[in-house]
Amino acid sequence: MDWNSIREQFPVTRNYNFQNHAAIAPVCRRAVEAMNQYGERASAYGYLGSKFYAHADHVRHQAAQLINANPDEVTFIKNTTEGINFVANGLSWNNGDNVVTTNVEFPSNMYPWLNLQSRGVQVRTVMEEAGRIPIERIIEAIDSRTRVVAISSVQYASGYRTDLATLGEFCVSKGVFLCVDAIQSLGAMPIDVKGMHIDFLAADAHKWMCGPEGIGIFYVAKEIQGHLRPSCVGWMSVKNVRKFDHYDLDFDDSIKRFDSGSYNLAGIYALGGSLDLLLEIGVDAICQRLLFLTDRLVDGLRDKGYRVYSSRERPEASSIVAFSSDTHDHDTVQRHLQSEHRLVIAVRRGKLRASPHFYNTEREIDQLIELLPRH
Repeated sequence: MDWNSIREQFPVTRNYNFQNHAAIAPVCRRAVEAMNQYGERASAYGYLGSKFYAHADHVRHQAAQLINANPDEVTFIKNTTEGINFVANGLSWNNGDNVVTTNVEFPSNMYPWLNLQSRGVQVRTVMEEAGRIPIERIIEAIDSRTRVVAISSVQYASGYRTDLATLGEFCVSKGVFLCVDAIQSLGAMPIDVKGMHIDFLAADAHKWMCGPEGIGIFYVAKEIQGHLRPSCVGWMSVKNVRKFDHYDLDFDDSIKRFDSGSYNLAGIYALGGSLDLLLEIGVDAICQRLLFLTDRLVDGLRDKGYRVYSSRERPEASSIVAFSSDTHDHDTVQRHLQSEHRLVIAVRRGKLRASPHFYNTEREIDQLIELLPRH
């Protein structure tokens, strides 16, 4: 793979050594071109003669391909939080039911479940252990009243990658739904919703997919779509979507039942451009590239005296590396790197966090190591 030529898709490289894709990634050039294409057509022709929604279906197929789903199992959301709320508010709950999650989830995968406590639903949090969330601890927390296991595919602060295949198989054996916040893996690490037995998945485009904010994908397995009642209903939710003067609340048979209203077409076009690039390269190749880059980073950090918090065991390692210093203030280090050297990383949960993407170079990784103050 000619990674240097791919860098042309990322003009941010002219301005920054950007290694903070776990926050908000630079939008790739192909996404910008696709979004501009939509804008030019909408400006010149309005909706007349357009095939905007036909193109949206094409992007739906691309998104399904990315996660090994069927197109009628994937639709568009404005953000990950919206998708998780669709699940939390769409399932039927009984007093005493519980949701199993972890104590280190991003708030998007915590507040929708905590919001169910007023309905008698218990939220059980499995504790992180030295940067890991042992799969056996999650399994131990599941009992006969567990309805959903809600977990991130990759944890935003530590970079710990969940063994979704093992967890999904156990959930199937217990009749428990598996709901995955995949925002820290889609575009970086492979996700196979069939092989991993994932029931629900939500992910925004603005991290590893290198698309804009405000657009994401939502997956519900076909065989369980009937278990999830739409909690936000509109004119696009029903079968007879074009019969504006005939009210018939007969939900669409596919995941389009969650399409309450008009699409964010500009965002969908941009997402399609990003998916073009990701599918062209291949997520497996991207994953191997990222593990190579982050292994190089980890070796350099350890040589310089930093403590690496992220698990680097396969398959727990991801494209996120959390590390710490015993002698330097992390916020000061982060600000210095960005203001003085235009090198962008983050601080999360009290640790420095680097999250390079496939277009970053070995030289950029080495520069981060060189610029960090020595212990």
